[in-house]
This record gives sequence, C-alpha cells and structure tokens, in this order.
Amino acid sequence: MTQTINDIIRSRRTIGSFKPEVPAASMIEAALEVARWAPNHKKTEPWRVYWFGPQTTAAVIQLNSSLIEKKKGATEAEAKRKSWSAIPGWLAVTCVRSSDPFRAEEDYAACCCFIQNLMIALWTSEIGSKWSTGDVTRDPEFDRLIGINPETERVAGLIWYGFPAVIPAQSRQPVSSFLRRLE
Repeated sequence: MTQTINDIIRSRRTIGSFKPEVPAASMIEAALEVARWAPNHKKTEPWRVYWFGPQTTAAVIQLNSSLIEKKKGATEAEAKRKSWSAIPGWLAVTCVRSSDPFRAEEDYAACCCFIQNLMIALWTSEIGSKWSTGDVTRDPEFDRLIGINPETERVAGLIWYGFPAVIPAQSRQPVSSFLRRLE
C-alpha cells in the first residue's frame, strides 16, 4: 500500500535507538535532494550540510562527553559516550547568517523547513532521525570541528539518522487546542 504524505507525516517519529546498519549514502543523498526544495524567502537557500565521517563523529562524541562530565560527572559522560557511539549516521545543518534581522529570521525558518523535509524524506525510506540542538551544537569547539566560521554560519541542528531499533508511540493535542477562528 502506498502511503500518502499525510500518512508519512503522521507516522514519522523522533528515533532515539538505531540498528547498527548504516543506511546507504545514496539514500541520504536522495533525501537531501528532496530537502532542498524547502520554502525560502527570496530563494536564498541558506542551508549548508556537513556529513560526518568517523573522525568528525569521534571528535564530536569526545567534545560532548567532556561537556557532560563537567556538568554531570564521569558516569553520565560515559553513558552518553556509549549511546552516541551507537548512532550510525551524523549530519549537521547550518544556516548562513545575514546582517539583516528580518532576513536572518526568514533564513533560519527556511533551514528548519529544510530539516523537516529531510526527516520526512528519510522516513519514506524507513530511515529514522533525531534533530538535536543540544549544548554541544552551541559550543565554539563544535564549530571548529565541523569547519564553520560562526560569524558567517550558525548551527540549526545536529541530525542523527539510521534504521530505527524502536519506533516510539506518539500523540498530539487535537486541532481545537490550538486553532482560533477569527471573524
């Protein structure tokens, strides 16, 4: 049975536990091809994607473990290192900065649309993902590790991906909880 876009959006989940198999690069490239069609004001296409190899992944895991150890101790740091080491695929999505505050906001919104498109496109290939904006993504060392200049780009998210080991249940509030009809 073919799923509709509505089915795909409703069934997509944030995945926290992945199988060890790494999805084929062609599958990720196909999802990126779809993601780039995100709406963006003035067609700025402000997103940049950094695809981590093993060396960058290990360095980011080490950075995160160091940050956790300072805040929560060695036991928590080691637990996080173990869980992050099991994540099969890593991307960082950044947004090109603009000196114009309105354009900067529009561009960041476009990058968020890009990430949503990416996650939906991955899901259509049965690849789960998680969008993180945790402390590690705001640390200056993270910028250095992925090779960005924080004056010209900002991190919009760290995207983990892989085949889901577990697909969690999910629910949402009814439309009536947020919809306000105006006259």
